[in-house]
Amino acid sequence: MLPIATLPAAAILVGLGNYLPKAWILSRFMISGGNVILNNLALLFAVGLAVGMTTNKDGSAAIAGLVAYLVPTTMLAPAGLATLLNIKASHVKTAFQYINGNVLVGICAGLIAAALYNKFHEVKLPMAISFFSGKRLVPIMAAFVMLFFTAGMYFVWPFFYDGMVAFATSISKLGFVGAGLYGFFNRLLIPTGLHHALNSVFWFNVAGINDIGNFWASHGVKGVTGMYEAGFFPVMMFGLPAGAYAIYRNARPERKKEVGSLMLAGAFASFFTGVTEPLEFSFMFVAWPLYLVHAVLMGVSAGFAALMHWTASFSFSGGLVDYLLSFRMPLANQPYMLIVQGLVMAVIYYFGFDFAIKRFNLKTPGREDVVATADETVAVDETDDKYQRQAKKIYAAIGGQDNIDVINHCTTRLRLQLKDTAKVDQNAVKAAGVPGLNVLDTHNIHIVIGTEVQFVAEALQQLFTGQLSATPTAETVAPTKAETTEAPSVPVTTVMHAPATGQLMPISAVDDSTFAQKLLGDGYAVEPTDAEVVSPVSGEVTSIFPTKHAVGLKTASGLEILLHMGINTVEMNGTPFELHVEQGDQIAAGSAVATVDLAAIKAAGKKTTMMVVITNMDHVTNLSLNGDQTVTAGDMVGAAE
Repeated sequence: MLPIATLPAAAILVGLGNYLPKAWILSRFMISGGNVILNNLALLFAVGLAVGMTTNKDGSAAIAGLVAYLVPTTMLAPAGLATLLNIKASHVKTAFQYINGNVLVGICAGLIAAALYNKFHEVKLPMAISFFSGKRLVPIMAAFVMLFFTAGMYFVWPFFYDGMVAFATSISKLGFVGAGLYGFFNRLLIPTGLHHALNSVFWFNVAGINDIGNFWASHGVKGVTGMYEAGFFPVMMFGLPAGAYAIYRNARPERKKEVGSLMLAGAFASFFTGVTEPLEFSFMFVAWPLYLVHAVLMGVSAGFAALMHWTASFSFSGGLVDYLLSFRMPLANQPYMLIVQGLVMAVIYYFGFDFAIKRFNLKTPGREDVVATADETVAVDETDDKYQRQAKKIYAAIGGQDNIDVINHCTTRLRLQLKDTAKVDQNAVKAAGVPGLNVLDTHNIHIVIGTEVQFVAEALQQLFTGQLSATPTAETVAPTKAETTEAPSVPVTTVMHAPATGQLMPISAVDDSTFAQKLLGDGYAVEPTDAEVVSPVSGEVTSIFPTKHAVGLKTASGLEILLHMGINTVEMNGTPFELHVEQGDQIAAGSAVATVDLAAIKAAGKKTTMMVVITNMDHVTNLSLNGDQTVTAGDMVGAAE
């Protein structure tokens, strides 16, 4: 994500530069500054990935990434190949004119450099050549390895690139259908960077189309020339910002502020300058079906604008600045209708994104799974900031240095490689205040932090390397739960009751993998037929979620219970729930907790299942539950000891 994070700076510089009169030196200065970033995105990927994918994020890997990128792009550039093959540069295959600056090449270079760093950065050479040991060896290895990569690319790249050109040329002959297909594949290729190869066919004079060049030179047919750009304006100026608003609206209440900042910045860049990458990359990978919807809608927009012969063009991208600049060009045909189309696309994007997110429970930013957290404290120093405090809790919960192999992170998640994920205390991880976690296998685990994950990861790395002490000083040790809460000296049995009238089922049978896999703890559920929900145990109401869909309870014996009303009902922002309790209340088993509008939940496409989960199963030695049966709210259904 580090290379992507530079794009808003480019968008602002180029956008403002285009807004100013082109005759001003300040305008040209700002545009040139922004283009420095945009024209070197492939290089940024090579360096950023080389650092980001290494085990310890060492800066020396960036040198290897730079070397790995420069070798193929320099040797395979027309001038390099002309020298190598002793031919004229004009005789070099056209495909090699588009290898320098290709994002896919940058990604490959960065990944290869990172892999070489991880393998060789600790290698010790014989004394005579020991100067080249360790980290200094990695760029040398990158240079040699990339020679083989370059040799392979020499044979593979022309076929690959020419295939892209042939494909694009064939669909360019299909009129408005071809424009629609082009719009679809343009977005679909964004993650690889190969959209640049596709764009060159339609926008420039690779296959004789030269749509941008002809439009701005006023050479072409009014209503036809510019057809491969016009459909971008409704999406970039209206559709994507509306989609961003849908993502914001579907974020969890406690995440709306941070998600709102992310979406607002991305929507502004898209509307004003046509730079969509910051917005697209925010959901491209975490909710790929939504990105596929976006690609389809881009195709629809491009095809419809071409069908109606509404044309405009851009010199940079499909934002407001280029729209205004092209508005009065001689070949612009009814460009004002693109605004009307844009308003329609905004409605389609908002409701389309909103439906897809809710219907398929897509994990767009701010929708990572929320789990109940126990009231645990870990020993910390008073000098620790909030990231260090959270890191210390996670560090202890995952087994510390003895269980950690690799600490990594992406946009919102810690991505950890452990010796054994079975040693992770999941309840303790949740108690660190994280939105969720996902154990992938015996070695890999993801812990969702949010957009501030970088700072938690850095604190974890400092704990792992010893730069930050995991042992607090005696004067600043915070009390642990074991010191403040005495466990019962003899086994205590807690009677469990049905939270609602309906069909009783084990927690493993519910239609939600987080609960069914018992990631939060063991328990049971009822598929309700009545709106009244009651307490499954006697105890204290310790927490009420802001969205009213879940209530935390604690028995006198220390058993912690999560009463979760419905599946994915957090997205309904509390509308179907009328609570009858407040935090701190002492309630008896079977007493009223809430009245739930079951019809509203079903109408929203959610499940009404009422779940009871014991979140501190480490306190339970035996849990016995009745089998599937019809129960009445308050009926005894089992016991926990």
